Amino acid sequence: MTLIDRRTLVIAAVGGTALALGRIPRARAAGPTFAMVQINEQALFFKQMQDGAEASAKKAGVALDVFNANDRPADQNNAIETYIQQKVAGLLVDAIDVNGLMPAIQQAAAAGIPVVAVDAVLPADGPQKAQIGVDNAKAGVLLAETFLPYVASSMGGKAKVGVVGALNSFIQNQRQKAFVDAITGKPGISFAGVVDGRNVQDSALSAAETLMTGNPDMTAIYATGEPALLGAIAAVESQGKQNSVKVFGWDLTAQAIKGIDAGYVVAVVQQDPAGMGAAGIDALVTLSKGGTVPKEIAVPVAIVTKANVGPYRAVFK
Repeated sequence: MTLIDRRTLVIAAVGGTALALGRIPRARAAGPTFAMVQINEQALFFKQMQDGAEASAKKAGVALDVFNANDRPADQNNAIETYIQQKVAGLLVDAIDVNGLMPAIQQAAAAGIPVVAVDAVLPADGPQKAQIGVDNAKAGVLLAETFLPYVASSMGGKAKVGVVGALNSFIQNQRQKAFVDAITGKPGISFAGVVDGRNVQDSALSAAETLMTGNPDMTAIYATGEPALLGAIAAVESQGKQNSVKVFGWDLTAQAIKGIDAGYVVAVVQQDPAGMGAAGIDALVTLSKGGTVPKEIAVPVAIVTKANVGPYRAVFK
């Protein structure tokens, strides 16, 4: 039985406030307890981030409670309010709605609980102690700098590009804008439009299929996150367009590597989610001891293509 299953059973038994909030705290360890507020636990990216955070917590000898919001912004707000009541030693937060979550984050800071943001970028004027992640705009430009030479060398100098995004995600909107801005106006580039995959694989698949059906002459897809990339890959395969549509996107998976091997997935921005999670807990441990951490903690990315995919195979079996 998974942790989430155990929580559900206990919640059903006790009811009350815990039922309203959709969670129940675990028994606390003797040392400090930190909390991680996740977006979901379905996407491999978030699983790896959680693995990194848990490994860092174990190494530091601290307890870590993880809340899975299942893509529901309101549940993240409720979880933070609950953790404030529990007086956790620190919060690691990957926000769904970066603006909507700020009141709860401000409440945590007012209660003396340090907050570290990971992945999703919170407003710069917020009380968070650190922002951990990648420079999404810069990485979007880096991918564009791979895309444009590929179009010139392997696509006859022309590409009609469709975007599978997640319009509810601040960081994916950053990635979308940076990439699109970098290729707009370049010779031979035209656009098929943007569809919203809502950061859910099935929604991204449906959106990508609609985009392809409405634009039979589309020759490239840019996917702004793991669910979008998986949906785009599935759409290309379902419509048998592996030879005519090239895919560029974010976050490797086993399916993406198969696509790279087959030649229709060309380049993927690969982050280090485990490194992000570990860096978040490391920062909270330092803060809990009265130390300071940099306001911005950058985790590097790689642009993965057929030329350098080899080392990643063992990770995504």
